Formats: sequence, C-alpha cells, structure tokens
Amino acid sequence: MEEDYRMKVVVLLSGGMDSVCSLYYSKEKYNVIAAVSFDYGSKYNHKELPYASYHCGKLKIPHTVMKVGFVDDYFESSLMKDGSYAENSKLKNVSSKTIVPFRNGMMLAIAIGFAESLGGEGVVIAAHSGDYSAYPDCREKFLKLMSQAAKAGTYNKVKILRPFVYLSKEEIVKIGRKLDVDFSKTWSCNKGDDIHCGECDTCLGRREAFNSARVSDPTVYNYNEPLSLDPLD
Repeated sequence: MEEDYRMKVVVLLSGGMDSVCSLYYSKEKYNVIAAVSFDYGSKYNHKELPYASYHCGKLKIPHTVMKVGFVDDYFESSLMKDGSYAENSKLKNVSSKTIVPFRNGMMLAIAIGFAESLGGEGVVIAAHSGDYSAYPDCREKFLKLMSQAAKAGTYNKVKILRPFVYLSKEEIVKIGRKLDVDFSKTWSCNKGDDIHCGECDTCLGRREAFNSARVSDPTVYNYNEPLSLDPLD
C-alpha cells in the first residue's frame, strides 16, 4: 500500500505554550521539516528560545533561530529590551504598546521564504481566538489574505496553516495535554525574569487557560493568588 502523503511544513516556534502545542500537533499531522524561531530583542527571548530548542530536540526536528535585530532598533513596543521609542509613542493606546507592530506579518513572510527554500509547502502559526482583540495580524481575515499572497508569490504555493485560529487558549491546553506536552518547559511572561511574574497579561492568560481546562499548571509564578476556578488534574 502506498504511504499516505503528508505536507512538508515549517512551524513558527516562539517557545511559548501555544506554539509548542502547535509543534506537537504538526508533528502528528504533517511532515515537519523545520521549526523557526526569531530573536528580535524582546525582554523574554532569552527565556523562550531555549524551550523552543528543547522541544525540537525532543521531537528530532531541525531548529533554526533567526536574528532580526532591526525590530528592536526601529519598532516601538514595551516588550523590547531597549524601549527606544516609548517616550514618543504614536500608538493609539497603552495596550497597543505591548505588541510589536506587524510582528506576525514579518515573521510569516520570512518563514514562507525559508519554507520554500527547504522545499516546504506550508507554514504553521499558532494564532488563536484569544489573540483577536489585541493582535490584528493574528486574525483569520489577515491570515487568509496572507496565505493567498504566499501561494501567489511562491513556486511551491506555500500555504499558511492556522490549526488553532478558532480555538481558545483553554482548548489548546487540552490538546497539549493529549499530546503529552511538557508545559513546564514553555514560557509566557512578558517580563523575562527568572520565573513567571504571574500578573502580566500573558501570565494571566496562561493561568486562566489551565484553570478553565481543569489541568494542573506546572508553572512557577512569583504571584500566584488563586483564580476563580481551582485546577483539577
């Protein structure tokens, strides 16, 4: 019997819980030829990237880290180490300062070219429904159009695959649990200290996801007052 064909894909891998889950999910569904991470000067890159490398090593997936230092030099965000433009912000509101403008758009463009160079046919991104309000380049409207552009602009007609785009973070936790993801080796905190702060938006989102999923959270937090639900394992 002829072996089932599986699409060759590259996975965008930050080292956060969503992207790590997408790596394990993709390993089950596709032929993952590589994972790519980006070192763009955030306060927490040094915490995320080792976890990205760990999971690629565990799954025997080639891992490439690309340095894109120009993002830290020229883009405004409080997530950067230097915060060069914080005093002269032209962003519309405080919450928008905690994103990197068009980050996913840039990373997808690079990953698409990388995938085509490796003979790949798809790029996997872990964007999910919880990202919609804050991140315009995580929304299905954008990702669908970006995928169309990628297919039109590559010989391999590379697609952008977004398996979690309609899922909540809670649902991603459940998927990760089924796939035996070690969540203790993922990073979510915006501050990049020794342990998760437990109070920033990403930490709170992480904690709420585990609570809602009724899955024990292995993360060590500096601040860990109980949320509204008690996790059950």
